[in-house]
Amino acid sequence: MAEIVRMPKMSDTMTEGVIAKWHKKVGDPIKSGELMAEIETDKATMDYESFNEGTVLYIGASEGQAVKVNDVLAIVGKKGEDYKALLQGAGQAASSGGAQEVTAPTQVNSAPSAVAIDTSSIKAEIVLMPKMSDTMNEGVIAAWHKKVGDTVKSGELMAEIETDKATMEYESYHTGTVLYIGAEAGKAIAVNGVLAIVGEKGADWATLLKAHGANAGGGAAIPAKEVVQSAASISSSTATVSHDHTTNGRIKASPLAKSMAKEKGYDLNQIKGTGDNGRITKQDVESYKPSAATAAPKAQAASVVLPSVVGQESFEEIQVSQMRKTIAKRLSESMYTAPHFYLTMEINMDKAIEARKSINEISPVKVSFNDLVIKAAAAALRQHPDVNVSWLGDKIRKNNHIHIGVAVAVKDGLLVPVVRFADNKSLSHISAEVKDLAQRAHDKKLQPKDWEGSTFSISNLGMFGIEDFTAIINPPDACILAVGGIKETAVVKNGQLVPGNVMKVTLSCDHRAVDGAVGSAFLKTLKGLLEDPVRILI
Repeated sequence: MAEIVRMPKMSDTMTEGVIAKWHKKVGDPIKSGELMAEIETDKATMDYESFNEGTVLYIGASEGQAVKVNDVLAIVGKKGEDYKALLQGAGQAASSGGAQEVTAPTQVNSAPSAVAIDTSSIKAEIVLMPKMSDTMNEGVIAAWHKKVGDTVKSGELMAEIETDKATMEYESYHTGTVLYIGAEAGKAIAVNGVLAIVGEKGADWATLLKAHGANAGGGAAIPAKEVVQSAASISSSTATVSHDHTTNGRIKASPLAKSMAKEKGYDLNQIKGTGDNGRITKQDVESYKPSAATAAPKAQAASVVLPSVVGQESFEEIQVSQMRKTIAKRLSESMYTAPHFYLTMEINMDKAIEARKSINEISPVKVSFNDLVIKAAAAALRQHPDVNVSWLGDKIRKNNHIHIGVAVAVKDGLLVPVVRFADNKSLSHISAEVKDLAQRAHDKKLQPKDWEGSTFSISNLGMFGIEDFTAIINPPDACILAVGGIKETAVVKNGQLVPGNVMKVTLSCDHRAVDGAVGSAFLKTLKGLLEDPVRILI
């Protein structure tokens, strides 16, 4: 019997997974324990091993696409088994994005409506209002160049659309007969609203429109009779246009052609239009060669000739990774729901520098200043348990154990692996563990147990030359310590101004769980431990 395989929750913060790679395809046999797919979560790319045996009948997404936790990842059952009822019961459509079936997929020409309507036999396609600028919400039909009943080819000018930025040409991406237009000239259509329907002559466009659930011109779907009438009025207004490129003294040219001609200094009256009814197009301007007679006056009129500067605008859009999505979501929630306050303190690191030098003479691994901070923070948390807490909404969890999350920068964002029971570990143990966690974070080999369960977090940017900064709390922790770099500066010692090494730390506190006096007492203890590191070892 066929069974649904759902997207598992592979981390505590995972809301969806991206299919990094399929190791099985529709029709392949699969056994329990076999590798089925690689799934990119917000923390790492992880292997998914099947718990089912049988034949892969359906997969819910293509490689690179996301599937929400508990949504259909795949269906496994007996070869040839009918699984469609099972899929419908799961609230999925067999034609959903990226889905694959054993049978040939049916081309879908419309979005699903509340009542399923079969449109697979309708040989027509809906043309949606495109988004022609970054701020465009709707487009006004400035002019139609095709009417209902006209044939249109891919690349032909279909309409002029006025956006919030300019009037732009819309060239068809479809070939066929115009069966329906969504609004008369002068009317607005929302972005992704129905602009037109193009297809085989006589195709049932009304059913297609009903299935799409779209509105024509912002109201109810226009009956066929009214559409033809409105189209006729459009055609009658354009039928009298002459075949030259002027109408009532107005030059007929596309907005882009006008802009190009103005930039090049061309007289549009001198350019022959090859478009509909003599309309001047972009290609006409590009191919136009001004004569010496027409070019000379332009040159004489110019008092300053600026050199041509050639440049090319370019950019690259990078798909947001699952990790970056989760970082954005969790830290936004933290910043705007947790009332942060910040406590900054300077710590003299002279003795810490000397201590680290001595420790590294005998330590089996190199101990860093960050390791010293982790050990000192763990010791200070043991003395100030009210900082080692978690905010859970209707309660505060007072943690008796000390698990310190250490922020690690990786290619796609930030991971916070956890040093567990940090107060019970030696400096060399902490150093070796942090190095191992950081390496596995970079290699995307961390497992959920490596990043879950922190009770306090540390973010250190000192190695990048940052003197001080504030960090956003990593929920459900109530505090995070931001550590800056060690800076050589003048300090007052025994009433004398002498050179010294100072490090600034800032404690971000969630005021719902930690008060200012509590956070300040913790920092005072931390300062004492780092200014006299021998106390850490006691």
